[in-house]
Amino acid sequence: MASPLIVIAAGGTGGHMFPAQALAEEMLARDWRVKLSTDVRGARYASGFPAEVEIEVVPSATPARGGLGAKAGVPFKLTGGVLRALRGFRRDRPAVVAGFGGYPAIPAMAAAVLLRLPRILHEQNGVPGRVNRVFATRVDAVACGIWPTDLPDGAEAVHTGNPVRAAILGRAGAPYIPPGDYPMNLLVVGGSQGARILSDVVPPAVAALPEELRVHLRVAQQARPEDIDRVRAFYDEAGIAADVQPFFDDIPARMADAQLVVCRAGASTVADLSVIGRPAILVPYAVAAGDHQTANARVLTEAGAAILVPERRLTPEALTEQMDLILSNPNGATQMSRAALSAAMPDAAQRLADLAEHTASKNL
Repeated sequence: MASPLIVIAAGGTGGHMFPAQALAEEMLARDWRVKLSTDVRGARYASGFPAEVEIEVVPSATPARGGLGAKAGVPFKLTGGVLRALRGFRRDRPAVVAGFGGYPAIPAMAAAVLLRLPRILHEQNGVPGRVNRVFATRVDAVACGIWPTDLPDGAEAVHTGNPVRAAILGRAGAPYIPPGDYPMNLLVVGGSQGARILSDVVPPAVAALPEELRVHLRVAQQARPEDIDRVRAFYDEAGIAADVQPFFDDIPARMADAQLVVCRAGASTVADLSVIGRPAILVPYAVAAGDHQTANARVLTEAGAAILVPERRLTPEALTEQMDLILSNPNGATQMSRAALSAAMPDAAQRLADLAEHTASKNL
């Protein structure tokens, strides 16, 4: 008898794909078959998925990008994607469909609704994205990464936490080396697509740190491709050791080695920080839908694990002050590390997999 099938619908950014990958890893461990339904853009973030996961690229589109012609074609692309998903589901019927948000999730989720298949959503953020808000009352349950989550009336909410990838779990609770008069690592990440404001502000903020801190500092900074040359040049001219790249595929190791992380407050980043346990300065993306990154950040700021700096207040001087506060206080930095661990839900993938199995069993 064939193993049951779960179709995971996700895409758009690493924020959707990383927790989807974590669920895929857990379901494979439970002897399920796993398919990922995404679009071309989402497939770029699927390289970390286990080889056993079948990746199906379906047409999708978003009205948030492109000119009038592209926006006019959105309904037709989405309809084509739904039809393809329907054909696929009829050939190989899923026991459950799990959506993680993003426009690439629409075809599979819409097909699941039309065929009345068991279905769940996972919402990573404290404020749902547009797609998950549309489907929240059309699924059996919404698994929430942040609690509470601002869901539409009538949605069935379950707090599971945000699943983290096996590579993050492998570094869970890694011993924290507090800052001191030895090589220290500063990790700067702006989400899976980078953040220009961090490229503008972090280098001069680091350069303005007291010399006794700066000489020991090694920076690993993610930057957009168009910003890499100028960020590297600044660090070189300032005599600061820095590794600047558009994307780090070894974030778990770099985060575990860091004395401090400066980053956005995406849901996956917040979950990674809590599971590994690292002090952070969080800069929520100011125009994120519903200001959801500020909601995400509360998990760590209220625990005493992070300092929140809104974009409107992010200047080199303000950031220098906050970095100095943490890096010159080893006891305080250690307390922040422990506080981050206290906010962690390292079993989130298991909780989400339990919900998927329960949802599938109710519809047998």
